[in-house]
Amino acid sequence: MNKVLEALNFRHACKQFDPEKKIPKDKLDEIVECARLSPSSFGMEAWKFLILESDEIKQKIRPACWDQAQITDSSHVIVILSTPALVGKDSEHVKKMFARRGLDADAVNAYLQRYADFHKNEREPYMSEYAWCCKQCYIALANIMSAAAAENIDSCPIEGFDKNALEQTLELDPEKEQVSVVVALGYRAGAQTPRFRRDASEIINYR
Repeated sequence: MNKVLEALNFRHACKQFDPEKKIPKDKLDEIVECARLSPSSFGMEAWKFLILESDEIKQKIRPACWDQAQITDSSHVIVILSTPALVGKDSEHVKKMFARRGLDADAVNAYLQRYADFHKNEREPYMSEYAWCCKQCYIALANIMSAAAAENIDSCPIEGFDKNALEQTLELDPEKEQVSVVVALGYRAGAQTPRFRRDASEIINYR
């Protein structure tokens, strides 16, 4: 079987972690590197990855995460932060991301104009800068979970949290960074729970 399919067949939203089992540092580093290497729209990489490993910090954020046991029983929690302040069409970050491609000034300016047009015509009518950044963060989330599953490490993606309370607990400045999504990582306790998916014929079409 394809290695990615093997990992995806292993992966499930783990609700019960073994709190005694910890992810080795080298495996955790590989998972985080897969997040760092994830693609993002226009290559803006408007994210940060906050790795929570101490029992103290996990206990501290658990109330803001709907008191879910996965937060404290898992080995590590990764809070994926979006940085919407960086993606404004006139921001220095955007200019830096395009300039690093080694293009001449005219090509960079052409990219900047295309980027500005995209935000005016395609993003702004439909979503905020935060929502657009979150879309990119979910690409990294998928890679984190797949990379973990490839090493038989379990994960649980978590949207069940009080965003404001979690940001306050983590002492974040929402003008600079905001919580997009949370993922708990570790090793399952007991058998995998049943997983259900719609039949391929219902959702896949060829034209």
